[in-house]
Amino acid sequence: MYLSPDQPLAGILAPLFALRSEDDLGIGDTAALREFVDWAAENNFRLVQLLPINETGNDNSPYNAISSVAIDPCSLAISPETIPDLSEEAYREVLNGFPLSELRDGPVKYRLVKPLKRRLLEVAFAKFMEGPKNTVRPRKFRAWLKEHSAWIEGYSLFRALMDENGGTEMWDTWPESQQTLQNAQEWLTVQKEEVQKRLELKMRFFQYVQWIAFEQWREVKVYCDSKGVALMGDVPIGVSYYSSDVFCNPEIFNLRWSGGAPPETFFKTDPFTEKWGQNWGVPLYRWDVLRQTNFAWWRQRVRAVREIFHLFRIDHILGFYRMYSFPWRPKRNAEFTYLTQEQAQAITGGDLPHFTPRDDTTQEHRDANRRDGEEYLRALLEEAGEYRLVGEDLGVVPDYVRPSLGSLGIAGFKIPQWEHQPDQRIVPGEDYTRLSVVTYATHDHVPLATIWDDLAAAAQKGDKQAKWDLDQFCDYGGFGIDRIKPITHPIHEALLSALFQSNSWLAIVMITDVFCEKTRFNVPGAVADSNWSERVNATPAQWGKDKTRAAKMQRIAELIEASGRA
Repeated sequence: MYLSPDQPLAGILAPLFALRSEDDLGIGDTAALREFVDWAAENNFRLVQLLPINETGNDNSPYNAISSVAIDPCSLAISPETIPDLSEEAYREVLNGFPLSELRDGPVKYRLVKPLKRRLLEVAFAKFMEGPKNTVRPRKFRAWLKEHSAWIEGYSLFRALMDENGGTEMWDTWPESQQTLQNAQEWLTVQKEEVQKRLELKMRFFQYVQWIAFEQWREVKVYCDSKGVALMGDVPIGVSYYSSDVFCNPEIFNLRWSGGAPPETFFKTDPFTEKWGQNWGVPLYRWDVLRQTNFAWWRQRVRAVREIFHLFRIDHILGFYRMYSFPWRPKRNAEFTYLTQEQAQAITGGDLPHFTPRDDTTQEHRDANRRDGEEYLRALLEEAGEYRLVGEDLGVVPDYVRPSLGSLGIAGFKIPQWEHQPDQRIVPGEDYTRLSVVTYATHDHVPLATIWDDLAAAAQKGDKQAKWDLDQFCDYGGFGIDRIKPITHPIHEALLSALFQSNSWLAIVMITDVFCEKTRFNVPGAVADSNWSERVNATPAQWGKDKTRAAKMQRIAELIEASGRA
């Protein structure tokens, strides 16, 4: 699928876990995604954006993955139709007596979903291992292992050791002999034969799961091709401290510092975030070490994404230029929340959160940061080839970053309510650069309906800033109706129309904003069961049977067509 900014597209963002299908197992999967792609195509959306699909740890955050390459098994459609090694009888036997209606109702119940999907995959794997070894499927499996040899062996050992250590990915709590790939491999060679065979079988199981996952996602990509819908993936700037990547390649990470984002007035979710910023806990990269291998680790990530997606977004692309860094891990955040800078320095030995490798306070620093970022991103672009990159460049953005991304051909983001002219009036959508992505909200933001209603409520109480912000929205949307009231269908339609009519290459609407709902998928800085678990309220087929929703979608499809994005 050839994608060019010469052809503007309308897209829709939906976390995979949030999608529903009639037969899902309590979480969105590749089967649900196919149905969603059908629905998107029918309504003139020619791009579907997902959050990262990498395997998550026990916090279930797609932005804290335990592997930069491995796919989360929860994303798989697991049935006799989707996994050849799973018989109808075996499938029904595992599900017999399981409360599927409870599993499918409400948000994702990871404590039930993960063990259920794993059990089904174990049954399929056992059947696969019982079969003859020189038929088509085993040969395909061996070929896939050879193709992915750079990462699959270390990852599968890491996953097997997680099982050996109570299911935790926190490798620094494991026995010292197992805390790095080299140590673990040496430890394994001196174990009894029965232990070696048991662990090797587990490793083969995790390799089998990844093979199934990559096969399913490759098929989804082909399906999207047939529907004329581009699939956009997401590559986070970092990986989890507790990941197979750190376990296998500790030399490329600086584990003393934790990456994150500086304080922003927009996010007021908790006192720590407001005062110190977001401490994501991801280790920093040792770019000097990565350079010695021509950035092989990053190239590997890009190759894996290319197999599955037509283009991909890099989350927090600013981190390639400089990363806001904390001298403590997130588990210590509460300890620092109410301290002064002097008190914090007394604990850390003089260190405070700051930009690494250098801040942007001098022209020399800015020039150096730009050179570094462009060097690293050129390596990714070289590996991506004809595949397009999109850079999430939101937050505290240095003035050199967007020109730099433009010079590399990487589209950045436009959030209309944040784009202002020198006189502080909102920038009209027609003035956006073509090489950009426009959206009202990402997965980290409150939905459009919430933004509007909160501003309207504040304006009703006399808040002048809220009234001014509403005026800006109305200027962008090109309408002059009474602003100080909750969002209505005409307001919603006008705002979507303005988004589609902008000059940006991609105009993307979050699934909640399509239906003008207030469901939120993530609250930055917060640790809650509601994060990464909320689901849409029906399947695409059910949306089509709902007369109100069907009429709304017909109107949105017309707006997209009128904008030239269909």
